[in-house]
Amino acid sequence: MSGGDEHKTEFVPGLSTPIGTRRTFFRWVTTLAAGMIGIGLAVPLIGYVISPALKRREQQWVEVGRPGDLPVGIPTQLDYVQTVRDGWMENRLHKAVWAIKQPEGQVVVFSPMCPHLGCGYRWEDGEHKFKCPCHGSVYDVEGKVLAGPAPRRLDVLPSKIEDGKLFVIYKEFKSGLREAVEL
Repeated sequence: MSGGDEHKTEFVPGLSTPIGTRRTFFRWVTTLAAGMIGIGLAVPLIGYVISPALKRREQQWVEVGRPGDLPVGIPTQLDYVQTVRDGWMENRLHKAVWAIKQPEGQVVVFSPMCPHLGCGYRWEDGEHKFKCPCHGSVYDVEGKVLAGPAPRRLDVLPSKIEDGKLFVIYKEFKSGLREAVEL
């Protein structure tokens, strides 16, 4: 052995590159391709699973009665069943609204919850007033506050009459505020 020959490594052309071996290159390309496929499948799957939680509940017109059955100027509580889809769950909810037929034939529909703290109120026929039993708020037949701590008038719900039927979009509002803010 001569001096300097002991530290030489033999270079075999075609088996290695300056960056690394072919095996390392193909491992890197395969990992990159698998990662791209995984991301491509994961994004729509995550969107599909999470989207119902992020989607606002759809508001639908619901038939609550017939305007012809309502007496003019006298509030009538209309009970109905509504199917609500919340995410993946579908529930049948029993709801009620207060409807008042006007002399011209239109119908004004009030939310059944007191704007003060969300309690249910009732119509006192003898006094011609809506009264909330929880904290003493009192409203006239038009929904205006007559007494009590209520910060605003009764909340009016969107309503329409089609083919002799009364339809309503049920909405809920934040309680205790001066303006009606939908939940």
